[in-house]
Order: sequence, then structure tokens, then C-alpha cells
Amino acid sequence: MKAVVMAGGEGSRLRPITANLPKPLVPICNRPIMEHILVLLKRHGVTDVVSTLYYLGDEIQGYFGDGSDFDVAMSYSVEDTPLGTAGSVKKAEDGLKEGTFLIVSGDALTDCDITKALAFHRQKKSLATLILYRVPNPLDFGVVITDDDGRIVRFLEKPSWSEVFSDTVNTGMYILEPEVFDYMEPGKNYDWSKDIFPQILHEGKPMFGYVMDEYWCDVGSLTQYREAQEDMLGGKVNLPMPGSEVRPGVWVGANTVIEDDANLIAPIVIGRASKVKARATVGPFTAIGDNSLVMENATVERSVVWDGAYIGVNAGIHSAILGSRVTVKLDAVVREDAVVGDRCLLDAGSTIRPRIKLWPDKIIERGSIVTMSLVWGNKWRGQLFRDLGVAGLSNIEITPDFATRLGSAFGSCLPKGAKVVTSRDSTRSSRMVKRAMIASLLSVGCDVLDLRSSAVPITRHFIKASGAAGAINVRKLPGNTRVSLVEMLNSEGAYISKNLEKKVESVFFREDFKRTDPDDLGIIEFASRAVDEYKLDFFRHLAAPQGLPPLRAVCDYGFGPLAAIFPSMLSELGVESISLNAYHDAKRAPRTPDEIDAYLENLRHIVGTLGYDLGVLFVEEGERMIAVDDQGHLIQGNALFGALAMLVAQATPHARISMSVTAPSTLEDLLVREQADVVRTKADTRSLMDASSEQSVHFGGDDRGGFLFPVLHPGFDAMFAFCKLITLLRQTKTNLSELLAALPAFHQASETVRCPWEAKGAVMRVLSEETPEDGHVELLDGIKIFQNGNWVLILPDAVDPVFHVYAESSDPAESARLVSTYARKIELIQGSV
Repeated sequence: MKAVVMAGGEGSRLRPITANLPKPLVPICNRPIMEHILVLLKRHGVTDVVSTLYYLGDEIQGYFGDGSDFDVAMSYSVEDTPLGTAGSVKKAEDGLKEGTFLIVSGDALTDCDITKALAFHRQKKSLATLILYRVPNPLDFGVVITDDDGRIVRFLEKPSWSEVFSDTVNTGMYILEPEVFDYMEPGKNYDWSKDIFPQILHEGKPMFGYVMDEYWCDVGSLTQYREAQEDMLGGKVNLPMPGSEVRPGVWVGANTVIEDDANLIAPIVIGRASKVKARATVGPFTAIGDNSLVMENATVERSVVWDGAYIGVNAGIHSAILGSRVTVKLDAVVREDAVVGDRCLLDAGSTIRPRIKLWPDKIIERGSIVTMSLVWGNKWRGQLFRDLGVAGLSNIEITPDFATRLGSAFGSCLPKGAKVVTSRDSTRSSRMVKRAMIASLLSVGCDVLDLRSSAVPITRHFIKASGAAGAINVRKLPGNTRVSLVEMLNSEGAYISKNLEKKVESVFFREDFKRTDPDDLGIIEFASRAVDEYKLDFFRHLAAPQGLPPLRAVCDYGFGPLAAIFPSMLSELGVESISLNAYHDAKRAPRTPDEIDAYLENLRHIVGTLGYDLGVLFVEEGERMIAVDDQGHLIQGNALFGALAMLVAQATPHARISMSVTAPSTLEDLLVREQADVVRTKADTRSLMDASSEQSVHFGGDDRGGFLFPVLHPGFDAMFAFCKLITLLRQTKTNLSELLAALPAFHQASETVRCPWEAKGAVMRVLSEETPEDGHVELLDGIKIFQNGNWVLILPDAVDPVFHVYAESSDPAESARLVSTYARKIELIQGSV
């Protein structure tokens, strides 16, 4: 017996998950509905299958091919125009004339006993046998009424309750004899239930209804789609589950990794090559597709998640449906009965309310609460660049495809034949992204000077030394090992201007890339003298005098790139050093606060035990540092910045020193008394670097261990800062603990307050209008209110839906009170918006 699988439906009631996929390919427990049907047919000996196609038929042909991968022989009948449920089968008549054939829906889930139904058909010598099913609510189906012998006596198509005389409904599965084709003409539109079966009934030909006892669901709505998943997971459907049952009710695909502390609650099915991280909770009644990643402390319960999904740390998916390649980032939540279409991105802290539908390719910004369904809108976020560059989840947002287009956009904004320096950290994801970007730069005619794996300060210095037009550096985002950061630098080694960023964004979104003749493609050179040129300028600008007192230091390189070059540089300065973690391994480098604290505790212990003069931990690819003094005390934040700033001010007449708007006024007053000229900048790193370069600054820094000396290059440089520190300490014949003891205490406090994006403007307006009578307001960056010798700064975050509140006074308790007062004001204002 042959079978016809009807696979032409659009599945419009399942939108948005069928926006890009025909309903027969919609997965139930990680296997397309139509594949479940083929498994059922093969079980009952039916291996010759014709499939009728219309909507997205190429997708179905591409998936099943000739059927050999599924142990059946597949052929296809493609409708150019809709021919109806019967007309489409008439089109395939030539392959069905030989005898009895079966028609089955390719988009309904069933485990019908076809063998029993066929035996019934033959016993009754029926021309057409309709397979029927009893349902509790028949209003949405075609009701079929039979007599005691099973002979069909009446059809009711989607009746009202007053017309419901039976609960047996038409499943769309039929066993037919070839004579039914006599009721149709080729190329015309016919429907079985409306045209052919009523005609057979009118003529009194034998037509019977077989009432099946097994499972059937037409998956006619999103609710039924989720219910069908739960029914199959719950064992109500007699069909095999994909994967191996590793324990009762838990099916796992090949090459999937479940970490030891992951919490799996049966029944669940997880696809191939997926990963569930420690402390994540999956289940019950949950299906997760192939190549998906569920991060630490995430929860996925009673949900359907398709292939390629990323569920971030602390994210929650509750009784929802997620399409393919959906990205759910940190702390995002998807509530009950919500549906998220293919390739949507839910940024950190966002919430999708119950029953909301997101059509494919939507991006929900950080902290947003979605209260209405989104059908139209752009695929891309409005802003590509964030803070230091372009950042996104490694190999999820920042993919080789994305990197290729980004590199093409950057290269298209540079002059023809421009040189571009490329560098990276030592992680595999950074290597992958950089290589994709190199290929794209070559394709638009740029030449590439590749530094391979390099410390960021060396990259910045080499750009100007090589005469390059710019650079691309790829590394992990400081503080987050999951996120890749692509930094674009100008010919001076600073971040590219906002205007150039907008040009790159415009080219990227329009995909208006330059195309170069194959004879004019760029070339790759490997920069071999970058380190030597850096050292030469390093010692020239450091200008350390000869004959300085000896100094002993413990240097923890944190598995960073400085370990290969810095010990020999210290030796040239006459510094005796001990190296810790002195080889490059970006996977082991400390990035999170807890990891850094562990390294610092070890460093403190070693410096104290050995009695060395100081210690240093280098972090963030050689850009930042944290020190330990000769007493074993940690020196970081404003204390380290203040110590270095005081040394520079005392050694350089009328030194020009830059600091952000958040730095202590106490330190500014101290530097002014040393006749230094203090330049205040906005709080972000880019503004500090730009202002320092533009205003001929001698030294600048922040409270996170980032220090810059623009005479060498415009970025942070922990190597140069550390050598400057020890050189000035040796010149003044003092040690770090004595210098710190001479500095005043900085009594600052800070707090971060969540605030929805839509309320930020109102908060800023209200607070800017509250100028104290005996104080004044400064608007360099955020709102800085001065009063009675104290100040408080309200700073809206440019990336996250939060405000940062800082305060300084002569008393730590007063600073904490000021911060708390304004944090509560922000909460009250946003509550009234």
C-alpha cells in the first residue's frame, strides 16, 4: 500500500513559529511532525510515500529528500496553485492507481494503528474509509455521523452545539480505492469533505468510518502544540523519542553534555550537541532542541525550545515556546504562553509578559518589559556600537558571519589600500572572529598587518608606529568570559570617533560594502617588530635615571600576554622580580571579581612572606593593574590612582592630570595644591582617553586600575604605569605604604538603581530642576549636585536600564546617606511616571 502525506498547509494558526517554516516541519519533541508520521507509516509496512506540497515546499523536499535517510521512498507532487485536499491528490494520481492507498495529514500527531484500520476497510469492502476520533469539543472539526455498522450517514462541517449529534470527528486520514479519482477532473480544486465524500454518500456507495482508539492531535493552535509536546513526553503517544533515555523520562541526544550539578526534572528531551550548565534547571515537560546552550542558574520549565537557542545565566523560560536560534540573555524572563519567533534576541533583564507573541528577528532592549505582541519592526538594534566597541555573546551574536560583515563595513569606510592592524587575545573565539574579519578586510582592498595574539597597549602603540589607518582588536569583554568585544581603533591608537562609528553602522546595516577587483585584493603581513618598537619608545619616554636604589617586586601576570616581554624589561630597569602565572592562557586569566580577589589574596601572601617592596596583578590584557604594598595591603581604586597622581604631580612641574567626574574632589584639591592642572572628563573610558589625548595631559586614570600616559599611546598601559610608579618611588626613596599613609582618606559611596528606559528622561528632568538654594549643579556628565562641601552625582547608564549614584563628603556615613536619599528619589520619580 502507498501513502499520501498531505503537507501543503501554511499553519497560519501557529504563527509566528510557522513564519519561516511549514507546519509539517514544526518539531514535536525535537522531531518534525511529518517525520513522526513517516516513522508511523514504516512501523505498519508503508514505505512508498507521495507528499503533496504547496507552502514552503522546498523546505520539506530539502529535509526529507528521496526518503532514504528515513528508510522510505519519497516522491513529491507540487501544487502551483492550491488544488484543495482532494485536487492535490488527483494531481498525483499516476502513482496511486495500482490499488488501495492511504491519505494521512503531515501536520497532525498520531500513533493510529493503520494495520487495524486497513483491516476494517477491507472487511467492509469500502470505497472510502474515514479514520475518526472522539473529541470532547467537536466545534472546530468536521463531525461525521455513522450507523451501528460504521457506515457514514451524515457530515457536519464545524457545527454549532445545537448541531452536535456526535463527538466523532474527521482526522483527515483516509483509506481509499483508486475509483475515487473518477469523481474529479485534473487541475480543478476539490475538497474531500465538501465535494468528494458528500457525492459518494449521495450515490450510496460504500463509505465507512473507522473510530480509532489511539492518540490523535491536529496541532491546530499554539496551545495544542504545547499540549502535544506534553502528551508525547508523558507517554500518551506510542511513538519513539529521539535520543537515548539516560534515566526514566530523560532523553538526551548524541554529544550533549549535562554538567554534574544540572537539575533535570523528568519528563524532558534534549537534542544533540547541546549543553546544560551547572545549577541550571530543565523540566518538567520540556523539549530543548539541538545545539542549544542552557547557562548556569537558568530555568526552563514546561516549554518548547527549538534548535540553536541560548538561555543565559539566571534566565527563566516558563511555559513558553521559543523558535530557532533565539538568544535569551542574563536575567531575561519569558512568561506563560508567550511565543518568541526565530532569531529573536532578548537582552539582559528584559521580560516578555504572558501570551505575548514576538515575530521573527525582533530585538528587545535591556530591561524592557514587553506588554504587547510585536509583528513589525527592524531586525537590528538601533545602535551597533556600545561603550568600547561592538560586543555580543561569543559565537551566538558575534559569529563569523557577523564578523565578516562588520569587518567589511569598517574596511569600506577607510581609503582604498589602507593598512589595518589586527590583534586578539588567546581565546579560540577571538581567533575565529579575527580571522573572519581579516578575510573581509582583504575583500574590500585593505592590507592587513597581523599581530596575532598581543597585549592591547602594544597594539595601540604599533598602529601609529606602522602608519596604519586603523586597527581591529578582538578580545573577551572585561569581566565576562562569554562576551566577545571588537574594538576599532584610529591611526593614533585611540577609539574611532563617533562620526566614524555612525558611518560603519550605516554601511553595516545597508550592507553597502566595497567590492574590489580580484587583482586588487589586500595582502596579509605579520608584524614582527611591534614589541621591539614598543620597548624602544617605552624606555625613551620612561626616562629612568641610572643608579636608582634596588627594588624587588612580585608580578602576577594572570596568564596574560605581558609575561612574554615584561620580566626582561624589569631586569633592564634593575628591578628584581618574581613572576607568577607567567604564560599566556586566556581561559585561565582572572576576569570576574571573585577570580581577581582570589589572585590578589595569593599575591598579598607571597609579598608579605618574602618581604618584597611591592606586588602587582596585571589584568584585562595588560591594560589595568592592582598593587600590593610592602606591608601586604591591597592598593586599588582611588587610592592607587591618588598615589600615582601625587607622584606625577610632584615630579612634573605644572602637571596636567585627567580624571573622571566620579573621582574624589579631595584628590583634586590635593593635586591643585601641588600646582597640577586637573582636567575633569565624563565617566566612561573612551571620554577619559579622548580628553587626555586632546588636552595634552601628562597622566590620567580611573578607579579601576586603568592609567594612561598619552606621550606613549592614548590608551591604558599597566606596564608603563607600573614602571612609572616604581621609578618615581625609587627617585623619591620612599615606599608605597608611606606614600599611601600621607594621602587623605576618600569617603565615597555609590549605588546602582534600576530604572526602565522610558522613565530615565523624566528622572533626569525632575532632578535637574531640584537645584539646592545654597549649592550648584554641574552637567558635565549626568547631574552633579554640590552642597555644603559635599556632592552627589546621578549618572544614567548608556547601556543598561539603571542609574549610578555617587556621593562624596568628609564623613563616610554622610556619603552613604546622600546616596541612599537620591536612590530613593529616583525610585519615587519613576514610580510616578
